[in-house]
Amino acid sequence: MVLLRTKRKIGHRRFYELPEFLKKGDVVVLNNTKVIPARLFGKTDAGKEFEVLLEERINPRLWKGIMRNPKHGIMIEFDGGLKGRVLRDGRDRWLVEFDEIADGYIERFGKMPLPPYIRREPEERDRIFYQTIYAKAEGAIAAPTAGLHFTERLLDEMRKKGVEIQYVTLHVGAGTFKPVKTDDIREHSIHPEYREIPEQTALSVDRAKREGRRIIAVGTTVVRALESGVDERGRLQPAVGLTELFIYPGFQFRIVDSLITNFHPPRSTLLMLVSAFAGREFILEAYGEAIKEGYRFLSYGDAMLIL
Repeated sequence: MVLLRTKRKIGHRRFYELPEFLKKGDVVVLNNTKVIPARLFGKTDAGKEFEVLLEERINPRLWKGIMRNPKHGIMIEFDGGLKGRVLRDGRDRWLVEFDEIADGYIERFGKMPLPPYIRREPEERDRIFYQTIYAKAEGAIAAPTAGLHFTERLLDEMRKKGVEIQYVTLHVGAGTFKPVKTDDIREHSIHPEYREIPEQTALSVDRAKREGRRIIAVGTTVVRALESGVDERGRLQPAVGLTELFIYPGFQFRIVDSLITNFHPPRSTLLMLVSAFAGREFILEAYGEAIKEGYRFLSYGDAMLIL
């Protein structure tokens, strides 16, 4: 779906036709985060089955994890033989301390962490399809799904047209699926996520903005990364660390001019970001059109280009 914000027009195209909407000098920014097979399964000494979703690597043996009803100090033997002790670190934070470096085990035995609304077990093919073709920096537990539509052929077509391609890293966490439950969205606590803006990307984007060229973000994760790196002069700066930027209607975008994104669920921070970018009423109109036309929503769904 193609949305023209100023004209409030909605069009329908195929994703491989994207280069028709791009022009020489555009800068397309991609999120090169890589989803890790972060779901592990095992049992305690008492035979209780546990699933652990690894959320953050603290060091080679220690990971932050999400699990149901854990107890401090229990030992879990995971499928394949790796053992880990559950530790409480703060009120709501749980850690798993493995008895050896866990990276190789996770890659071999871990399952891909499909979103909770995909009601099936992950399959081997998800290791390919739930990953962008340019994924490089390991650390995400959810894919930057707007990027799933790209192929090497499409990227080559864009480059031949004179489109500049740059990268940021934002490791998508479990908070991306956390719905907004507060009546006042300003009271919603957004999940912090790790992001990197390389110096090359910052220089390229900043130069393009000064020259009046468009910055096209592929995904809400790229929007958050870029808009979180702007200094008081409106210049994009290299950055490393966590971002808690929450974008909702009323936000003033200073970097991103166009956006490629998928269709998001109600009451999600992602839908609020898109509404801030294109206008709430226009987005609701577009979503109504998407339902009417049979567009697929969510992670393995279809895409929207907002110009």
